[in-house]
Amino acid sequence: MEIRALLNALEVAEQLKNNTRHSWTSRGRHESVAEHSWRLTLMAYFVKDEYPDLDMDKVIRMCLIHDLGEAFTGDIPAFVKTEEDEERERTLLSDWVDTLPQPFCGEMKALYQEMDAQETDEARLYKALDRMETIIQHNEAPISTWLPLEYEKNLVYGKEQCSFSPYTRELQETVKNDCLEKISRERGKEREE
Repeated sequence: MEIRALLNALEVAEQLKNNTRHSWTSRGRHESVAEHSWRLTLMAYFVKDEYPDLDMDKVIRMCLIHDLGEAFTGDIPAFVKTEEDEERERTLLSDWVDTLPQPFCGEMKALYQEMDAQETDEARLYKALDRMETIIQHNEAPISTWLPLEYEKNLVYGKEQCSFSPYTRELQETVKNDCLEKISRERGKEREE
């Protein structure tokens, strides 16, 4: 990639460091979109041996670019994001991707189409891991950062996306049980007070 095009692309991507998510870290500060994307990508790397028949390089690339649209819109939590919000993010992202030189423009367009269609196991795995990383982060954050609706939502978030493989089903069940234990501990503390 030509140097100026590289620097321009990185300038857009840098916004993911600035844009925070609804999620909090274990030390009680808002998580950035970049931090979520990084750990999601690391998750994909760590589970690669569970999926020897998948193109894990593609899954890792999907994880890496999946939230680039939030460089333009910021993070809008899933429980308040509207179809209008999603369309705006898609349009802004698509307009930006169109400015990238080849082969990146074509590769990213193809990846986003595959991710949106959710018809390949690679796309399904990326989406399942994305949902699970979100709940794992909630489980690591202080429960005081949870909204009341998250006590129930966190138990089922990603269940549908994780249903495509035995490994992701087990991952979702384990993460859900961790969530239940966190809630139980918190309620136990409340009873003691």
